[in-house]
Amino acid sequence: MPLSSPQTEPAETSPPTFGSPLRQLALQLAATLAVLSLAWPYYGIRSEELPWPQTAFAIGAVAALFAGVTAQPWWWKIMHALFAPLAWSVSRLAIDPGWFLLLSIGLLLVYRGALTGQIPLYLSNRPTAAALASLTAEVHDLRFLDLGAGIGSVVYPLAGARPDGRFTAVENAPATWLIGRLRTAALANCDWHWGDIWRTDLTDYNVVYAFLSPVPMAALWQKVRQEMRPGSLFISNSFAVPGAEASSVTDVDDTRRTRLFCYRL
Repeated sequence: MPLSSPQTEPAETSPPTFGSPLRQLALQLAATLAVLSLAWPYYGIRSEELPWPQTAFAIGAVAALFAGVTAQPWWWKIMHALFAPLAWSVSRLAIDPGWFLLLSIGLLLVYRGALTGQIPLYLSNRPTAAALASLTAEVHDLRFLDLGAGIGSVVYPLAGARPDGRFTAVENAPATWLIGRLRTAALANCDWHWGDIWRTDLTDYNVVYAFLSPVPMAALWQKVRQEMRPGSLFISNSFAVPGAEASSVTDVDDTRRTRLFCYRL
């Protein structure tokens, strides 16, 4: 398979900044310091041992309060409330720390996008690929780009069915990138790239597909409007662009009740 250089020139818009994991970690740390700064002196003066179960729940409550004050999404509030109590509970199991390191590495290899951009791994299914084939059937000189391509669930069947088209996939999680690279290696009309979707130039593509999350959609739509040419098609799986009316919406006949939001530039 020919490997052309990926389109990695900086986009006109800067990559968006979301709820940074460092910010969430800072909230947890602030909650921990706030509770311990009161609890340790109190129980120290009384010469009593710190009650860790109650302390963990207090840290969780303060962290959830801080998350509310800083206007974090609802799921972050829940995560902050549960983190310290769950961490204390797991510590009672006396599990070798090496297992946690191994699990963290494994999750990073697969779910890197969730850490760096709040974009978890969503795999498009076969009915969705079939629906995309129908939506692009009349597109001549098809130049299709999959942003956050996972393991190639979309570009692999589409490239096989449309030898006349050119398909490009961009993925940044190491494990999924490797799987997708191996799957598409024999397809001459499919280019598989390691890259950042925010630094991928959309100018040369007439169909761009994304299955990301609600978080980046507004920023991605701004990038799409700036870089894609008039007449091009942007398709978002499941997540509509806030404040923009879709040109059409395709309901996929699958168990997920997938919806493809199509935006004609």
